[in-house]
Amino acid sequence: MPAGGQVGRPRRYGLLLLALIAFYLLSALSSGWAGQAGQLVLVVAVTLLALRNTNFSYGRVAKWATLAGSVLAIVLVASSHSPVARGTASIWTGILLLATVVIIVDSVLKLDTVTVQSIYGALSAYILIGLMFAAFFGAIDGLGGSHFFVNSEPANIRTYQYFSFTTLTTLGYGDFTAAGSFGRAVAVIEALTGQIFLVTLVARLVSAYRGPLTRDPPPPGDSTDDGTAPPQLARQAHSRLPRVQHSPTQRTGHTRTRLRPAFRP
Repeated sequence: MPAGGQVGRPRRYGLLLLALIAFYLLSALSSGWAGQAGQLVLVVAVTLLALRNTNFSYGRVAKWATLAGSVLAIVLVASSHSPVARGTASIWTGILLLATVVIIVDSVLKLDTVTVQSIYGALSAYILIGLMFAAFFGAIDGLGGSHFFVNSEPANIRTYQYFSFTTLTTLGYGDFTAAGSFGRAVAVIEALTGQIFLVTLVARLVSAYRGPLTRDPPPPGDSTDDGTAPPQLARQAHSRLPRVQHSPTQRTGHTRTRLRPAFRP
């Protein structure tokens, strides 16, 4: 096993990335408490997918804790349509998404080589960060007791996610702006997180990724898998060996062997 390597099932983050894209599109079409409950179910599915791609030692405990906490949050939202209940469920959603981001980034960093699955995992973590901050914005709105956006703009799952991703990517359209100081502070943290994440992880993985046709040849002196030298190096070494020449002699009546160093150019 390579030093620092990780043993286990191969990481497959392509399905997770597709699930996140579908999750975002479905969330953009939903609103109200039913939409929040459906969003939480999708978050649980995404978290379980992330746990499936890791060798987390307490994975089974984490799965049961995820399911139990999510069921309680869904029951709370369904039984009470108050802003406090929605805010509490949003906090739980944000915590689940934060844990999923940590699991994915930790698994990607532990991989021995940078593959296309590593890039898929980093992109999945980037989308999860946007969804996580959207959940925290919903929690601030539900527990804060006042409007989250200025000019009393409509606040729901769709607008939270829209505002979150425009903040994460630093687009800053300006059509939605946080009204409170705490909401603005969280928005600034999200903008900084998005830029640092892209520069330090995603860009680094993309620059280190090499396809099968762009890998450098092994340096001179490397051996093959069976421990022998490559054929080209073996021929070069053989050409530098001194050649043995035989010359007759009259002194002893026998053939005398004489070494003449003759090196091929």
